[in-house]
Amino acid sequence: MELFDKLTGVARVGLGLAAVGRPAYINLGREADLPADRSVEAMRERAHELLDRAYAAGVRYFDVARSYGRSEEFLASWLPGHDDALVGSKWGYTYTANWQLEAEAHEVKDHSVATFDRQIAETRALLGDRLGLYQIHSVTPDSPALTDQTLHRRLAGQGAVVGLSTSGPRQAEAIRAALAVEVDGEPLFRSVQATWNLLEPSAGPALAEAHASGRAVIVKEAMANGRLAGRDAEALAAALDQPWATVVLSGAATEAQLTSNLRAAGLDPATIHPVEAETPEAYWATRAALPWA
Repeated sequence: MELFDKLTGVARVGLGLAAVGRPAYINLGREADLPADRSVEAMRERAHELLDRAYAAGVRYFDVARSYGRSEEFLASWLPGHDDALVGSKWGYTYTANWQLEAEAHEVKDHSVATFDRQIAETRALLGDRLGLYQIHSVTPDSPALTDQTLHRRLAGQGAVVGLSTSGPRQAEAIRAALAVEVDGEPLFRSVQATWNLLEPSAGPALAEAHASGRAVIVKEAMANGRLAGRDAEALAAALDQPWATVVLSGAATEAQLTSNLRAAGLDPATIHPVEAETPEAYWATRAALPWA
């Protein structure tokens, strides 16, 4: 896909701000990774430090979402002076934790037209025409986003490249359904972002089909929300080595993590030690049980 055509080497690693756009998230080890002060100002400073370090190292794709707290705001305030930075955001979840570490619900999912209309306006107010890729957040096979033709026309007309991210044990099914969606005879979704890692590689064949059909493929959660943190460069290198992978996201929360993650771009895939994969059902059940911290 044209948006990512020029990304090679370390630029195939993108930086996602899920871990630093809000005070709480499900990645393991956050108590050690983040400062005790998780005020908006402290988290903005951390996000900007990571953005500066990533950009200086050659990273060019940056991934945010409406539900990642203030991630869009943090990215928007950093973007001036970084004209070649590529920006992707997501809609479909609303952040509801009000900047608290503990909340009854940290985010609420809704793929309705009304939520799209509200959130695209919020995103454009912050990112303006810097928004290059706009994705539906965490599509599953039962999502109305796969069948709502009114929504499809809204998406096709909003200006940025249209993509989706997937989650859950049936990612492959959601991806294949998305590949069939058209508006006026043209494919709607030009990009797919999916969880793929050494523990949960089940979406691989569907992602290969997406790539073969001309879609960009973005890999998220290559480190399994910190479960593969001790082997982060290997985990990211394994994803980069997939012939269908366009971009692999780092979700680093510290500069040391980012530096280690970026080593993946130069790692020999032959040095990657095998890991026994879990069933998708077991993997996603474990993920669902991870605490917000």
